Amino acid sequence: MGDGAVPSSIDTSVPHPARIYNAFLGGKDNFAVDRQIAEQTLALFPDIPVMARQNREFLHRVVRYMVQEAGIDQFLDIGSGLPAEGNVHEVAQELNPEAKVLYIDNDPLVLVHGQALLAKNGNTKVITADLRQVDELLSAVEESGLLDLSRPVGLMLVAVLHFVSDEEDVEGLLRAYLARLAPGSAMAISHISPGGADSERLDQAVDIYSAATPPGVHLRTAEQVTRLFDGTTLLPPGVVPIADWHPRRGDDTRPTAATGLGGVGML
Repeated sequence: MGDGAVPSSIDTSVPHPARIYNAFLGGKDNFAVDRQIAEQTLALFPDIPVMARQNREFLHRVVRYMVQEAGIDQFLDIGSGLPAEGNVHEVAQELNPEAKVLYIDNDPLVLVHGQALLAKNGNTKVITADLRQVDELLSAVEESGLLDLSRPVGLMLVAVLHFVSDEEDVEGLLRAYLARLAPGSAMAISHISPGGADSERLDQAVDIYSAATPPGVHLRTAEQVTRLFDGTTLLPPGVVPIADWHPRRGDDTRPTAATGLGGVGML
């Protein structure tokens, strides 16, 4: 899309995490303000694209597990970001053509692209909502008519919770979502962690994001990420670097400066 004509609902002067992430992946669905943040961050952490690819591979493995091992056939992907190869619906529906997937993001550009991409897929929809507004978001889920929350759901929170601050009570938000899900549901989380990166570079990267996308990015330790799974049964191997969660042959397992942590909890 670049910086050409865009819908009037999209503010191209304000960067957005979904579009910055798209820039990290080398995509074209971003604007100059997004690329500026991406370039500044890449100057500090050149291996971010590696972590972004590992995050996609983690998502693929999680969806396969939920479909094949947990028997889940409907997915709620909150903070889904812009469409990219290997979306949740592509992985799930390859294994179960009847699997239903509802994507949610607060960036209107995601809605525009998603509606165009999914126009002929009756088992997949995209809507705009904010994960911080639990009641409003779940009301929108019910209004969509796609998912049945009385049955198990795969709740996907991939690379999104580090944009929620402690002051916004991320743990409370998750408890509220889990309280509305049926037994047999699963929750997947991936989250940026300091890892072995030096504090000075991390502080600079956090400052870049905080200036661009309030409330910025919030790094959490493995212990803190593990607490996000309270109320679920955390599956082995627990919260680990995303490349180490049930890796498959051919996946990218290179170490990165900052670390993406991930895990899956069952209800």
